[in-house]
Amino acid sequence: MVTGRLLDGRLKLRHLVIVTTIAEHGSVVRAADALHVTQPVVTRALHELESILGVQLFDRHARGVIPTRYGTSFIGHAQAVIAQLRDAEQQVALMASGELGTVTVGTHLAGSNVLLPRAIAGLKRAHPSVTVVVREATPDALQADLLSGDVDLTIGRLTGAVPPRLHRMQLYVEPIRLAARKEHPVHQLRAPRLADLVDRAWILPVEQTMLRTELEDMFAHEGVALPADRIECTSMLTLQHLLESTDVIAALPMLIATANEHLALIDTTLPAIGRAVGVTVAADRTLPPAGERLLENLRSVAKELRENIPSADQPGTRR
Repeated sequence: MVTGRLLDGRLKLRHLVIVTTIAEHGSVVRAADALHVTQPVVTRALHELESILGVQLFDRHARGVIPTRYGTSFIGHAQAVIAQLRDAEQQVALMASGELGTVTVGTHLAGSNVLLPRAIAGLKRAHPSVTVVVREATPDALQADLLSGDVDLTIGRLTGAVPPRLHRMQLYVEPIRLAARKEHPVHQLRAPRLADLVDRAWILPVEQTMLRTELEDMFAHEGVALPADRIECTSMLTLQHLLESTDVIAALPMLIATANEHLALIDTTLPAIGRAVGVTVAADRTLPPAGERLLENLRSVAKELRENIPSADQPGTRR
């Protein structure tokens, strides 16, 4: 019959350590020596534990002690508890050093093709035991996940104001460029403007996104209506497949377009749209150790990328 005696506050961890040490050495005296305490301390702790359990744990004899059947059963459980605590200590220490743990990162388009994969690869090389969970969603959904604690940090474009509970760190500025598959006839045009491209098939971001608004402003600035033949899409996999297999035009972060061997940038004189790419974290929440290590790798990769990305401060570039 369960009485709850072990959970009423009287049982201490030292009771478990002492009883397992007595069993290991077969003597109260030798257990005291091993624990660097006096024999009365060990004897008193053993009596306390037997009082809590209401049974005798050891039979005394001339050469020491032998566990009773109650003792044998309890000592096995005590050893398991101590082993679990040692494992817990080791895991916490590893987590604190970034060697073990999980980080959940949210991403959408910008930063997802080069920055994040390279940073994850660097993290895993140094810390193979770290688990990285990547979630792809729209920027507004990722912001909600970050506020709720469902993700630890997000990678993507930094636009507009953010709630006070969020903190952003810019890593680099990446131009948005028009791209199409290499076999697309548009590449035969010399410095085409939007008026030359509007009658072709396009993929545009969905409404209510920052890039969609900026593209609409660009079309309006050129005095051209939005393409009638268009697909509105936020799925990177769908967008990539359509770009590679059909004659469509899309506005992409430059690193996504140039990293795909099937795509080519359109040689247009249109001004680029510069987008700041960075990390967003919760201002009132500390990153887990694995998250800190991922952030270090993101900064390192971003430094390399900045050296190969055209400056967004060039004349004609929109910020």
